[in-house]
Amino acid sequence: MPCWTAVFLLAMTNNSTSDVLLPATIREQFACLREGGSQPPLVYLDSASTALKPDGVIAALTDYYRNMPANIHRGLYPMSEAATAAFEAARATVQKFINARESREIIFTSGATDAINLVARGFGDGLRAGDEVLITGLEHHANIVPWQLLRERRGIVLRVVAMDAQGDVPLDAFRAALNGRTRLVAFTAISNALGTELPVAEMIESAHAVGATTVVDAAQAVACRRVDVQKWNCDFLAFSGHKLFGPTGIGVLYAREALLQAMPPVKGGGDMILSVTFERTTYNELPHKFEAGTPPIAQAIGLGVATEWVTALGFDQIEAHERVLVDAALKQLEALPGVQIIGRPGKRRSIISFTLDGIHPHDVGTILGEDGVAIRAGHHCAQPAMEHFGIPATIRASFSVYNTLADVKALIVGLRRVQEIML
Repeated sequence: MPCWTAVFLLAMTNNSTSDVLLPATIREQFACLREGGSQPPLVYLDSASTALKPDGVIAALTDYYRNMPANIHRGLYPMSEAATAAFEAARATVQKFINARESREIIFTSGATDAINLVARGFGDGLRAGDEVLITGLEHHANIVPWQLLRERRGIVLRVVAMDAQGDVPLDAFRAALNGRTRLVAFTAISNALGTELPVAEMIESAHAVGATTVVDAAQAVACRRVDVQKWNCDFLAFSGHKLFGPTGIGVLYAREALLQAMPPVKGGGDMILSVTFERTTYNELPHKFEAGTPPIAQAIGLGVATEWVTALGFDQIEAHERVLVDAALKQLEALPGVQIIGRPGKRRSIISFTLDGIHPHDVGTILGEDGVAIRAGHHCAQPAMEHFGIPATIRASFSVYNTLADVKALIVGLRRVQEIML
């Protein structure tokens, strides 16, 4: 039995306060949060950038490198076969996690960015000049730039549904932007810059009504809400492992099997072939057709463990816990003079962006960091969203399962200190 299977968590209790909702035993599974782990103690409020890694994920990586550090799919000796089994088990775990129909619909990539680029190449290059790709004003650069590159290659028309003054994308405006020329619709499930949650299922239904194919950027969604590709009825979906308490360098592209069968491979090399001559190549079956070369084996195994860890926590508990934290943080931020909350979406997840009057966000991030409070300051790879609000950058606090109300208090105390220093 792999050593990481014993490294899991206690059941959570659904109580009224954040610190009880997620017991201290969960924080104890994160080495950098354990008492004495850092000085000053770490208050980590940057999970929208990358989540911390629980002990079980780290144990899975270590187990691979210590006990089965072989390549996969081709070795006929026990260590290679064990690595292959663990790698493909991780694929099946991810399939179950997002409720895909088949494990062959799960393509391992280096991250959400790589996954979206794969769609832009494999599917997008089949579009014609004048075909329209529709995105929203909330998008991360990873869901903007690949379509601009596609426009340069294929002459497609890139259209944008603007957000409103609250940081929402109104469903009626989205529907109005769809037409008979819309071939592809790509949008985020949750904005990494504002925390806005979009009505994914309704948007997909509207896109399908005009015959468009859909791409969902679920990078911010997979760690805080259930993602069900069959319930959403999406065509493509991308996410990164490192935002899901998993390793860096691993991500997932989900795609309907029929789409994958029709798409040409984007990368060529080992393992994505059945036969090669100098005259022609016959490609491998799914999912290997899109996984050229040695894959991120340890990272995929670690991602599988991370999805099991999140599933064991339970999304109902995760959502309730994060709601307590976000509500408390919003209330306390609004009571602090000089704070301007950026974006007031109708449905917000675990991200709050704001500014401090007269103080640059980078200065805020630096001073808070000196006190062990880790936030993100900048444009968050969402410069068009910043431009919409007429600002260059924001301070972003993002909350996760290991945060407590004490972390919220530490943020507010730290912001007061910033004001004392800078004003």
